[in-house]
Amino acid sequence: MTTVNDFEALSIDGKPVALKNFKDKVLLIVNTASACGFTPQFAGLEKLHQTYGKQGLVVLGFPCNQFGAQDKGSNDEIAGFCQRNYGVTFQMMAKIDVNGTGAHPLYQWLAAEAPGLLGSKSIKWNFTKFLISKEGAVLKRYAPTDTPESLAKDIEAALAA
Repeated sequence: MTTVNDFEALSIDGKPVALKNFKDKVLLIVNTASACGFTPQFAGLEKLHQTYGKQGLVVLGFPCNQFGAQDKGSNDEIAGFCQRNYGVTFQMMAKIDVNGTGAHPLYQWLAAEAPGLLGSKSIKWNFTKFLISKEGAVLKRYAPTDTPESLAKDIEAALAA
């Protein structure tokens, strides 16, 4: 059986990150964008990181430029934007594609494990979120309109499991 622990990605500074490094942690994986109507969710994601990080939550942000070209910058520019405007200290990853033939294998797996509305296997927009159990299984997929704050009860339940 495949779990999130079977994947690797690059950090925003280009270093390989094996997701098995987060074994026994609850993950919140989010495709992000710097120029989207949902971009202010960075503040809520950072608050989740600050509130639950010591209890075992790891927030992973994956910049993506596939939706309305809303994240055109380089990884360095994106990292600076997130830090400067939202004080982001959670783990930001290198920019990836989340849909199509070039979609990162992690996102291919996430979309298959937790299909969207009407069984769609694609990511519909920026700030789609996936909650991952301590065992590396997808617990739930959230729409871009679901605010980070609205995930708190599910995160608490996953941390307590």
